[in-house]
Amino acid sequence: MFGKRSVGDVPTAAPAQPAAAPPAARVQAAVGAKPPMPQAPRAPASAPAAPPRAAAPSVSAPNPRMQASEPAEQTPEFRSEAYYRVKSTIFNALIETIDLAQLAQLDPESARDEIRDIVAEIISIKNVVMSIAEQESLLDDICNDVLGYGPLEPLLARDDIADVMVNGANAVFIEVNGKISKTGIRFRDNGQLMNICQRIVSQVGRRVDESSPICDARLPDGSRVNVIVPPLAIDGPTLTIRKFKKDKLKLANLVEFGSISPAGAKILQIIGACRCNVLISGGTGSGKTTLLNTLTAFIDPTERVITCEDAAELQLQQPHVVRLETRPPNLEGSGQVTMRDLVKNCLRMRPERIIVGEVRGSEAFDLLQAMNTGHDGSMGTLHANTPREALSRLESMITMGGFSLPPKTIREIIVAAVDVVIQAARLRDGSRRITQITEVLGLEGDTIITQDLLTYEIQGEDQNGRINGRHRGTGVGRPRFWERARYFGLEKELAIALDEAESA
Repeated sequence: MFGKRSVGDVPTAAPAQPAAAPPAARVQAAVGAKPPMPQAPRAPASAPAAPPRAAAPSVSAPNPRMQASEPAEQTPEFRSEAYYRVKSTIFNALIETIDLAQLAQLDPESARDEIRDIVAEIISIKNVVMSIAEQESLLDDICNDVLGYGPLEPLLARDDIADVMVNGANAVFIEVNGKISKTGIRFRDNGQLMNICQRIVSQVGRRVDESSPICDARLPDGSRVNVIVPPLAIDGPTLTIRKFKKDKLKLANLVEFGSISPAGAKILQIIGACRCNVLISGGTGSGKTTLLNTLTAFIDPTERVITCEDAAELQLQQPHVVRLETRPPNLEGSGQVTMRDLVKNCLRMRPERIIVGEVRGSEAFDLLQAMNTGHDGSMGTLHANTPREALSRLESMITMGGFSLPPKTIREIIVAAVDVVIQAARLRDGSRRITQITEVLGLEGDTIITQDLLTYEIQGEDQNGRINGRHRGTGVGRPRFWERARYFGLEKELAIALDEAESA
């Protein structure tokens, strides 16, 4: 489309066809003559070396962002001002040279090859002195700017990073193994950052600008994205990406990372298989979504599952799954589809299980109604610090939804609907643990009665500051969902798992 040209043999005539390669004369016109440029510093522009592999996997928790079996890679190096000046000069010359309309017609790999050819020629014409490694780094950066997510591309490619936090053009932070650190990555200016934010949200049919300055979106791999831009974000566009690991975690991985004991994992497997109604509770970043994903692995492949989410991120492997996603209002303020609209519509879609990505408001009432009307095995997550607080929050959300029901009636609905609350927590050392498996027993007076089946006890910390602890059964021999487990032929396995948890 653009033609591949050697730097030493540059044509001087204009191309005859629009699809031919841009001539070197056009390239020289864009970049000017050959004034000597200051040599770009070599060390900052070099790609960081790959770190050595760890001897053993790190103990982490039930979150797609935490279970790196290798140590965190080195933080990207800080590049000098001279590097960014050279990059800006070459990038501007590239934009003046290429035809973006023709570039858009190429597949990504071909477009990247064409851009690399043109950039290499511009570097030669501008007489920029740099090593092969530096030039490769510069070529990758510019290709990412034009075709991908710019400076974010190397961060998104790393599987050990949990979160990417961009606080304006000059401040990019990452979270690795529960710890936040600043990187040396930056954007040319807030304009480039804004363009990348718009590129991300437009892929899922959403927009972000001054009239709609807040947006939730997702990347193609399901990673969660939040964007807030000026005038609400004072220091420039703010972008937060919660990354998902490329390899989907299973319950066995959570056992390996110490997030749950083997006996506790068996209890969770039985809870998922015997169609208990489950709430997963936890704070921000505690691993609720990952835990929900692992539990859905035990859903029978013949069941029809419908998921409702603000931004679709669940990755169910069953063959019969319908994924629904909310929609924000359009420019005229109409067309909004809320979570409650989705949950209500689910009931007309012949679901066997309904899974709500996160319960935040009045949709809690519709989810409980679904659990009470034959949709056993439904699941959802919500923000709370303890199982009892989760039940209280559920009651509060129903009340705030405008339902004029007596408190006792609401609690009766909760008790009849919810079988088990699973608590996930992020500990102070950055690790994630399943800290409680709690079942809902019933109502005594106006109080909801619960009992713990499994708890996590902190026993201290090692010399590196990592918390040590163990999962311990509470001695409950016959939980409330025992009969449900017997119905599915799992009561013997449940009894064995409870005994093993108690003796751990």
